Amino acid sequence: MRFLPRVEREEFINIGLVMMCKRRRWIRVKVDVDSPRLHAFAPCADLEALRSQLDAFCRVAAGCRGAIGELEPHERFRWLTAVRSACLSTSRPHPGLTDDLDGTFARLYTDLVE
Repeated sequence: MRFLPRVEREEFINIGLVMMCKRRRWIRVKVDVDSPRLHAFAPCADLEALRSQLDAFCRVAAGCRGAIGELEPHERFRWLTAVRSACLSTSRPHPGLTDDLDGTFARLYTDLVE
């Protein structure tokens, strides 16, 4: 997951990870709003608004009540990773293969976000 303070400039900072396994009906999201880091990257960014958007993103991934949140995990994943022009977006999904979803998620989060 990426934060783009000025979408037109296409500059971003990684702030989270979303991963899904259709066969296991598994979806996981983890985000980190590192305020000092984000402020250095985008001094004028509204971090409270960003936190609110990320909270909604995480609720949908977790299967919250509502039209989108009640979809199957793979359908929620498609909705969450749809191409959009917004300050919160994702990269194109990358397929992979693992026997350890949680371990792979933790490794990718460390490598790509932290």
